[in-house]
Amino acid sequence: MSPTTLSAGPEHGHVTFLGAGPGDPGLLTLRAVEALASADVLVAEHEVLDVVRQHARQGVSEVHTDPDPSQDPAPGTGAPQLTVVDGTSTTVAAPAVRDAAHLVMEAARGGRRVVRAVSGDPGLDTYAAEEMLACAAAGVPFEVVPGIASAVGVPAYAGVPLRDAQGADVRFVDARTASDRCWTEVGASDGTVVVSTTLDSVAAAAGELVSAGRKPDTPMTVTVAGTTTRQRTWTATLGTIAQTLKQLKVLPSPEGGRPVIAVVGERSAAAQRDQLAWFESKPLFGWKVLVPRTKEQAASLSDQLRSYGAVPHEVPTIAVEPPRTPQQMERAVKGLVTGRYEWIAFTSVNAVKAVREKFEEYGLDARAFAGIKVAAVGEQTAKALIAFGVKPDLVPSGEQSAAGLLEDWPPYDPVFDPIDRVFLPRADIATETLVAGLIELGWEVDDVTAYRTVRASPPPAETREAIKGGGFDAVLFTSSSTVRNLVGIAGKPHNVTVIACIGPATAKTAEEHGLRVDVMAPEPSVHKLAEALADFGAKRRASAVEAGDPVTRPSERRPGARRRRSTT
Repeated sequence: MSPTTLSAGPEHGHVTFLGAGPGDPGLLTLRAVEALASADVLVAEHEVLDVVRQHARQGVSEVHTDPDPSQDPAPGTGAPQLTVVDGTSTTVAAPAVRDAAHLVMEAARGGRRVVRAVSGDPGLDTYAAEEMLACAAAGVPFEVVPGIASAVGVPAYAGVPLRDAQGADVRFVDARTASDRCWTEVGASDGTVVVSTTLDSVAAAAGELVSAGRKPDTPMTVTVAGTTTRQRTWTATLGTIAQTLKQLKVLPSPEGGRPVIAVVGERSAAAQRDQLAWFESKPLFGWKVLVPRTKEQAASLSDQLRSYGAVPHEVPTIAVEPPRTPQQMERAVKGLVTGRYEWIAFTSVNAVKAVREKFEEYGLDARAFAGIKVAAVGEQTAKALIAFGVKPDLVPSGEQSAAGLLEDWPPYDPVFDPIDRVFLPRADIATETLVAGLIELGWEVDDVTAYRTVRASPPPAETREAIKGGGFDAVLFTSSSTVRNLVGIAGKPHNVTVIACIGPATAKTAEEHGLRVDVMAPEPSVHKLAEALADFGAKRRASAVEAGDPVTRPSERRPGARRRRSTT
């Protein structure tokens, strides 16, 4: 039976037409995230799949366009054809490609919840409207979750206001489908025109506006990959845009068919953009930054780097495994319950995780810490404890390290401390600094291996080549072991890559491996390290602007260029 002739009923499921916005995953609405989390089937064009996929539940079935540009028509030039992909096996099902409306209807069968994601806003997508009509005709219930339209979101990220205090008229034109009458109407207006087009058709669109009556010296901005860290914006006039793109070697280009948003009008002048281009002027905008840590440790650091405009690439250099002989850890955890210890000191997030897993194995929870004083070596370890339900009694007030913890640790006092023993769960390769310091303060220490750190498997060949070939703009080293392990599994970073180290010991190890250290954290904290890299990027950008040079990323330097040593 054809899906368009089915009668209404629960077997039809439900369809949510969802606007994925112009590209930045952070622009998804709260309602969009809710809908994605409950979807059974996700239907999306390839260009928005990564934006929405991260919010979908595990095991969701996916339907998306083929990423091959030779098979994927430019937006607005033809109805979307979608490839069926099983979310668990990622194997292409047969038949491979079908009409989008038919697939949406078919996916809704059996009471399944379908999310149909489109770029920008569904209300501005021609084919989404057709799919909604098909659902209505078949009695399939649906809803619409609006998204930020590209024609509005991209200029905002490019620093190009569409309307000022004078309230200029704003017109929106899709150059790929605009009629002669449409061009004549917008050409006769003196307001702002937002043109959706492609990179290789920008000059033609500018010509249409000039022919329709706009002055050739009218300012024009052109933005490609808007709201993403690949965003680039060029400023010219209607009369000079073709020559500008040619001189900057933007065209001719194999990427000429990429969608762009162009803004035309007196009130979108370059002088305003210089002051309002907040996104592209982020200190690490577009920088590809290598984060060689375990995936769990890298998450918060990667989020911070994204806030600076960077594109973090997480490469695990170490893997965390249980100790070879678990008996010592088991005895220590039982000792916590029986009152053997006065203190427990956590020196890493992994130590918290190891103890928590052992607790869960025994059916214990945070209440087992009652009566025991808890110390954490730094902010991240303290956060992991709080997430476990334990508020640490001692966190270093100064340097977040073992030495900083010892500075604040009270000496053993037999009058006030009924028990003189400290439980120290840690890695197999940890230093003896904390143990020696606690013994000097009069404490007995049970120094227990809670987990082992081993070298991770090598990253994919593509990543290894990018590391050695200068494909990364910066790499963050958070310990000496990350230096040794990264060089061991992937090779030495190229000399154009900015090297940032968390402290002197890590920097020394990097230099021993032939690396020149550009950035040093002011204190041993991963977040201070990211801040220091952002400061380095901001100064580098300011120097280029002051000298009148184009702002480039380190990886865009000519191969073999020498880097000046930084005192940062």
